[in-house]
Amino acid sequence: MNFYLNACGITCALGDGHEQVKTRLYAGRTGVVSSTRWSAGRELPLGEVPGELPSVAHLPPHQRSRNNALALAALAQIRPAVEAAIARHGAERVGVVIGTSTSGIGETEQALMRHAIDGGLPPDFHYSVQEMGSPAEMLARELGLKGPAYVHSSACSSSAKALASAARLIRMGLCDAVLTGGVDSLCAFTVAGFAALESVSTAQCNPMSVNRKGINIGEGAALFLMSAEAGDASPVRLMGWGETSDGHHMSAPDPAGAGAELAMSQALRRAGLTAAQIDYINMHGTATPQNDAMESRVTERLFGAEVPVSSTKPFTGHTLGAAAAIEAALCWLAMQDDNPLGKLPPHLWDGAIDPALPALNLVPAGAALGRPLRRILSSSFAFGGSNAALVLGRDA
Repeated sequence: MNFYLNACGITCALGDGHEQVKTRLYAGRTGVVSSTRWSAGRELPLGEVPGELPSVAHLPPHQRSRNNALALAALAQIRPAVEAAIARHGAERVGVVIGTSTSGIGETEQALMRHAIDGGLPPDFHYSVQEMGSPAEMLARELGLKGPAYVHSSACSSSAKALASAARLIRMGLCDAVLTGGVDSLCAFTVAGFAALESVSTAQCNPMSVNRKGINIGEGAALFLMSAEAGDASPVRLMGWGETSDGHHMSAPDPAGAGAELAMSQALRRAGLTAAQIDYINMHGTATPQNDAMESRVTERLFGAEVPVSSTKPFTGHTLGAAAAIEAALCWLAMQDDNPLGKLPPHLWDGAIDPALPALNLVPAGAALGRPLRRILSSSFAFGGSNAALVLGRDA
């Protein structure tokens, strides 16, 4: 069975919509900027979505969050396609599966700050604004959907697992189409948490460099309309996925990368591909010492050192629960008809090679395959050893 990604909406630090995102990505212009908004007076590079977000005033109070506003921004780009699917299949046959890790925690922060000042919570505040299921509930309500609607929250693998779950809903015959992807929003809680782990860099993140010092937190949303039938646009498919849980450590990856390697291998096997058939790998590439060491070694073991690879997190920040969906969206954009020479997402770093890491083929600015991209693997590795990999493909 095929699982087509017939429409894609994306908003992130690079911009809102296909053209803004592609223009900045291929020009090598990061969307990560220094800010104190989420870090209590401490200036940090963050991947904040620029500009005004859609209003959430029409939503019930418990769904009025920045997270849901980001989801609405991505939905707006593909809403006609989603509504056409609803009209064709019926509201009961269209599902929603989303990945997130923050939901409305930012709104709870604001409410608690209000409480600290005057002893009261805002009159319209309700704790359920921070429930993980909020984005799926909101999108289903917004579109009048009656099919399955739920959220995956497994940190940085959340939205990869959401896409895999969407495919399973279609394969099991429970849905004819699924709105799927991920959304996460910046908030002080997340920034402070990663800072406490000493995982946050005070400069732009620098994956695979000997000078790498940690991540930049980001935010954004990417949504796809998945179905078993190809739409009118370029027919990119979710060809395969792999999911493993190695449980090595609460926040550190298994240095041997056994779970990561198994997830990639499962994705290839499900797609019916060999490692040699992959044109490009979008790495998890967080720029933390341990992740990059593990991932680069696993990548070399499975794929060798010739396949082009890059991490796009220096452009967007690490968007946590939305990361896999946003990175899948960047891959989806690279596979469209307007990229006939196969321009590749560049690897933005200082060029300082770490001699302890394998010498991978990191994509320089302006690099291209010289032909259309046809097979891409994107990997995601989360806290607690939750590993996921996606293979996207296009036949023509």
